[in-house]
Amino acid sequence: MCSLCPCGSKLEASACCQQIISGKRNAETALELMRSRYVAFTQANADYLMRSHCAKRRPLREKMAIKKWAASVHWVQLIILKTEAGQTNDEIGYVEFRALYMEDGKLQEIHENSKFIREKGKWVYC
Repeated sequence: MCSLCPCGSKLEASACCQQIISGKRNAETALELMRSRYVAFTQANADYLMRSHCAKRRPLREKMAIKKWAASVHWVQLIILKTEAGQTNDEIGYVEFRALYMEDGKLQEIHENSKFIREKGKWVYC
């Protein structure tokens, strides 16, 4: 039985973000990295969230708190609102999104216009 990727791509998880999270391939665009980071939050995969964060601002001290919080909520949906640049030949990109989740029985959201940059040739969240 196949399971769809939580990122909303309508692809099987094993053929989508899981390949990026596992390191089998790199994200080709800022949007792909954004989607893979959302999936990592649904899995409380703090290791990947740290690896895919820009080195200058990587919140290593908060790693365990991020993992604990991500595991404590129920992730509902990722909604991509807008992208700017962030394609295969770009060095910078932006993805505006809403990530919906349930916490303490209430629907909550993270609404952000995230900046992504290339670091050593790979897309990272900045």
